[in-house]
Amino acid sequence: MFGFGGSKQVVGLDIGSSAVKAVELKRSGKELEVVKLGVEPLAPEIVVDGAIVDTGQVSNTIARIFADKKIRTKNVATAVSGHSVIVKKLSLQPMTEDELEGAIQMEAAQHIPFDIGEVNLDYQILDTGVEGPTMDVLLVAVKKDKILNYTNVVTLAGKTPTIVDIDAFALQNVYEYNYDPPADLTVALLNLGASVMNINIVKGRVPLFTRDVSVGGNQYTDTLQKELDLGFEEAETLKTGVTLPGISDEARLPVLKSVSEIIVLEIQRTFDFFRATATGEHIRKIYVAGGSARVYGLTELLQQELGLPVEQLDPFHRIKFDAGGPVGEIVSSNPPRLAVAVGLALRSFEDL
Repeated sequence: MFGFGGSKQVVGLDIGSSAVKAVELKRSGKELEVVKLGVEPLAPEIVVDGAIVDTGQVSNTIARIFADKKIRTKNVATAVSGHSVIVKKLSLQPMTEDELEGAIQMEAAQHIPFDIGEVNLDYQILDTGVEGPTMDVLLVAVKKDKILNYTNVVTLAGKTPTIVDIDAFALQNVYEYNYDPPADLTVALLNLGASVMNINIVKGRVPLFTRDVSVGGNQYTDTLQKELDLGFEEAETLKTGVTLPGISDEARLPVLKSVSEIIVLEIQRTFDFFRATATGEHIRKIYVAGGSARVYGLTELLQQELGLPVEQLDPFHRIKFDAGGPVGEIVSSNPPRLAVAVGLALRSFEDL
């Protein structure tokens, strides 16, 4: 698990382009259980390509979720993604952790396309289970202004930003906890948000390759609006597979498929690059999360074009919740969109 900050009881706060999601978990015997859960939509252009444009609107939305859901924990774990985030796997000469700490700045300067003074760095030695002449280290760099963009809005809402994570790693946290993967299984975790898609290829519990792509569910909405002359809400409804009076499948489905093909092409390019650079590694399965995981026909097209089994990631596979109450109502509407928020909330339990 990664992140800039310590470990304590936190609320997982996923600030996305279309909604803010908050999740708090607690230990219940040997299991985890959802204590609080809230989702509030955001209007278009409030958060654009992972950047918070209207801090006032977002901070008010965060404060409203905490007040409405009676969330008393003030410590928050949030996450960032996009072009200001760099994740690199480095193969270095074996050295002690103390030596690595001294060398990491110099190594980072060679691999990061930003001024080293403009970024916050984190790193972790990867336990690949294979002894060799080199050691693998995962380096994470995030531009300081990106972190401030998110921590300032959390502070404005009256909360304490304790951890800033990476969306792709929050997704990995939720996958590891819920699916307990065998060490030799390589899968691709896709988080398809409104404006950014996070791709994390993982072997067991070791991240092998991470990439953020600026495509997402907004492209479906924009294309439906343009091609079928629809309003925003109508287009949002149509992309989930719900039909509307006067709009036939013959009109709707080709538009959805045209956008899905763009997304599948980006995933295919990423997989091709990964295979070219990671000799001998084979992706066995794809898990899809994020608010756009349920776009009509997307998982079927992924499976057809990539020739791999595709499954929607269930962030509550091993986490209990009250199915008959308000939490159950939110979960049942679209579980994959809550994956990052759950992954962030899991940062409260680093011993799991």
